[in-house]
Amino acid sequence: MATAQIGRQSLPPANGPRLTRTVALVGLLVLALSYVVNAMDRQVFSVLLPGIRDEFGFSLAQGGLLATIFTLGIGVAGVPTGYLLDRLSRKSVILLGIAIYSLFTILTTVATGFPDMLAYRALSGVGEAMQNGALFAAVGAYFFANRAMALGTLNCAYGVGGFLGPLLGSKLADGGSAWRTPFWTFGLIGLVFIGIIALVIRKSFTERKETVVREGPRLDVDHVPVRLYNRNVLLLGLTAVVVGISMYGYIGLYPTFLESRLGFSNGQAALAASMFGLGAVLGIPAGWLGDRLNQRAVMIVAALAGCVVGYLLFNGPTTPGPQYALSIAEGAIASGFLFVNIYSAMQRAVRPHMIGRVSGLFVATFYLPAAFSGYLFSAFVAGTGWGGAGLWELTVLPLAGVVALFFVNTRKLARTTPSGGASGRDSLSDAEGS
Repeated sequence: MATAQIGRQSLPPANGPRLTRTVALVGLLVLALSYVVNAMDRQVFSVLLPGIRDEFGFSLAQGGLLATIFTLGIGVAGVPTGYLLDRLSRKSVILLGIAIYSLFTILTTVATGFPDMLAYRALSGVGEAMQNGALFAAVGAYFFANRAMALGTLNCAYGVGGFLGPLLGSKLADGGSAWRTPFWTFGLIGLVFIGIIALVIRKSFTERKETVVREGPRLDVDHVPVRLYNRNVLLLGLTAVVVGISMYGYIGLYPTFLESRLGFSNGQAALAASMFGLGAVLGIPAGWLGDRLNQRAVMIVAALAGCVVGYLLFNGPTTPGPQYALSIAEGAIASGFLFVNIYSAMQRAVRPHMIGRVSGLFVATFYLPAAFSGYLFSAFVAGTGWGGAGLWELTVLPLAGVVALFFVNTRKLARTTPSGGASGRDSLSDAEGS
């Protein structure tokens, strides 16, 4: 139902043939499925980490860095990807990104120690950044009237991958002893998607140019700053920084915490980690709410709720059932509500011709600091214990994002006006335009 609504409200690309609703939705489905594989690759490492540490003798700090270092590649490649999108087709960048992260995922299996494994995981993030930036820019531009909901659909795909990755990875790894098998499997699946996307996805879907809409909803951007690095972009970028650090601090070492501190089995820890992905599936309703309500208020409420959930994950229940529920809540809040709405709000904070660059900027601000979140979390564990680490990284730090959100000026964000020219909603359910 959600994707059908998105399809009904899309416009054809300004410089290409009109796509039918079915063709547009098939394109969205194929790209979303490719993003499932991306998410599986990201989420599986933390579940395999205990087995990897046993084989190589890595410390907790080394393991935490390995679990999140791929976000360094994502963050470093974020801004260059934004500029690359101004020069190459989005489809080409998507294909190149998938090829890069699939190759380095496979190369992880031949690592001989900490340095080369660190490099392979970081470089896999470069490819993931390219796919992410191009994918979200293409879908955000095409499905103009419900941008947050469209990005929520992609985040739903991420949630599916985040749910399946730990479960399938744990099963394929046979409890950790065959940890290389999941990397081979996910890398090869990614390479298969290169051929599928090349054959199925039309450039008239991915390359929609932003032009003035003559009929239906119109984008009002006269009040939007002409500069890329404007006040709203910087404040939303700061929020992305703290949410990324908090979210990936949890992702990186949560299974290790469950096994080493709470005594969970490898299967129970994998299931708990996969619940994060199940929560991230709520990206669609989270985007729907962001399109229709005051988006700043939605983000503030979600961030405050995340502070509570983050504390309880490492200081609350010690049995599997409640931990599964808390992990679902963490996924719904951090990935479903905050990732989706911060991303779409940053796109709305700039003029349409800057969508590629601001998408790259979001990727950089969200993922680059997150690269060291696992290492930071391990340092907190060493100094304050697991409970203190959860308090500082998942509760106190996100409050900085809440403060930043209070200063976001919603009147400077793009908004839609109906065809008659009346004022659009403050919810910013906008059409693409220039």
